[in-house]
Amino acid sequence: MQDKINLQLKALVNVCEEDSLREAMLYSISAGGKRLRPLLLLGACSYEMGWEPADVALDFACSLEMIHTYSLIHDDLPAMDNDDLRRGIPTCHKQFGEAMAILAGDALLSRAFETMAQICVKEPSPQNLQAMLTIISAAGDNGMIAGQVIDIHFQNKIADADTLFNIHKRKTGALFAAAFTAGALLSGGTHVQSMRNVGVQLGCAFQILDDLLDETSTEEILGKPTRSDQKNHKNTYVSVHGLEKTRADYKRISKEAIEALQKIPHQSSLLLDIVQAVIDRTH
Repeated sequence: MQDKINLQLKALVNVCEEDSLREAMLYSISAGGKRLRPLLLLGACSYEMGWEPADVALDFACSLEMIHTYSLIHDDLPAMDNDDLRRGIPTCHKQFGEAMAILAGDALLSRAFETMAQICVKEPSPQNLQAMLTIISAAGDNGMIAGQVIDIHFQNKIADADTLFNIHKRKTGALFAAAFTAGALLSGGTHVQSMRNVGVQLGCAFQILDDLLDETSTEEILGKPTRSDQKNHKNTYVSVHGLEKTRADYKRISKEAIEALQKIPHQSSLLLDIVQAVIDRTH
C-alpha cells in the first residue's frame, strides 16, 4: 500500500509546471517517511466495511500526506525549529534555500486542497465533502496550526500538563484524528465519532513517543537531530513529566487506543495492524 501512496504522490506533484518548484516539492515528498497518516486513512476506510479503499480514498490519503509534508518543511525553517536534517537528508531549506522551501510547503498545501476539491466537484457526495472539510479543519487555525502557535507561545516558558496535552492534541493529534474520521466517512462507516476519538488518542501517544525517542535515541536512528526541542527551549512530555512517567503514560494511552478501536465493530484488521505498527515503532 505504501508503494501505491508513493506513486500517487509523485503523480500529483508532477502536475506542477514550474521545474524548480516541482523539484523542491518532490524532494520533500519523496524523502522517505512511513506514510502513517495516509495508511491510517486507508485502513480506517476499510475497517468497518472490509473492502479495498477506492481511488478517491487514495487521493484523500495523499492529500493528508502532502499537508503533513508541508508542515514539516515549515517546521524545519530557521524561524521555527531551525533543523538541518529531516529523514536523514538535508531539510528543504538547506537544499533549496528558505524562500523556495516556504513556497514548496505552500504549494504542497495548495495541491492537497486542489486534489480534494477536484474529487468533490466530480463526485459531490456528502461523505466526500465532509471528509474534505475534516482534513482542512484539522490542518487549520483550530487544529495543527493552533498547536504550533501555542507551542511557540510557550517557548522559553514552562507549560503545565493541560497546556502540553492541548499542544499535542492540536499539533499532532488533529491530523491523526482527521485520518480516522475521513477514512470512516469515505467508507460510509457508522462509528465516525468513535473512530475520531481513537485518532486523537493515537496522535497524542505518537507525540509522546516522539518526545521520548528524541530524548533517548540517536540522530542516526531517527534521521533527524535529537533534543531539538530542548535546544529551542520547547516543552516536551519528558521535560514536563520526566522519563519514567512518560514511558508509563505512553504504554497506558497506547493500550487505551487499541482497546477503544477493538470495541468498534469491524470487517478488516488492516487498521489494527497499522495502529500496532505505529505503537511499536522505534524511529
